[in-house]
Amino acid sequence: PYNLFLHASLVSEKWNETTDLSAVRKDTVISVILGGLVSMSIIVAATALQSTKVSTGADVAKALKPIFGLASTYVFSIGILAAGITSAITAPLAAAYVVKGCLGWHGNMKSWSFRAVWMIILALGVLFSSIGLKPLDIITFAQIANGLLLPIMAILLLWLVNQKFLGAYQNRGWQNIMALIVIAIAIMLGAKTFLKVFEII
Repeated sequence: PYNLFLHASLVSEKWNETTDLSAVRKDTVISVILGGLVSMSIIVAATALQSTKVSTGADVAKALKPIFGLASTYVFSIGILAAGITSAITAPLAAAYVVKGCLGWHGNMKSWSFRAVWMIILALGVLFSSIGLKPLDIITFAQIANGLLLPIMAILLLWLVNQKFLGAYQNRGWQNIMALIVIAIAIMLGAKTFLKVFEII
């Protein structure tokens, strides 16, 4: 869900005219494809570790070695570093945009209030990791939140793109069918994640 907030906010700052729609579509397609490839790679690697108990990134690297070879530990290390750097930028940035929208603040990423929220959230992340809070607990909580919020956000987004004020840019029938399929999948995956975390299934 935070990707929806972040992407929408960044798009609204960068593009403001209907003539920009072509660029917006290209940007979205590239983002979705790259994000999908990364997600699929994570799922493939994680599937091989289903019988292995892990609690830290080091455990994952060790578990990958006998399955995928020595190179996998280095690839994983590079990947986890990249994930940490990008998450340290995007997650607080998305939260700052949400706070800005909720409080009705004006300005952009260069405003002091916006940067203050961004830095506070980043500092909290550093603090929690420094006091020994297990990152897997935070990741699990985030997945539960994602599983609950994503279907809600998707339904809200589908409702918005069907409003008459959009005129020629209102969703067409086939787009609504595709969106409903995506929402149904999101609900099923969210429910599965929620039930699995609490060991209901």
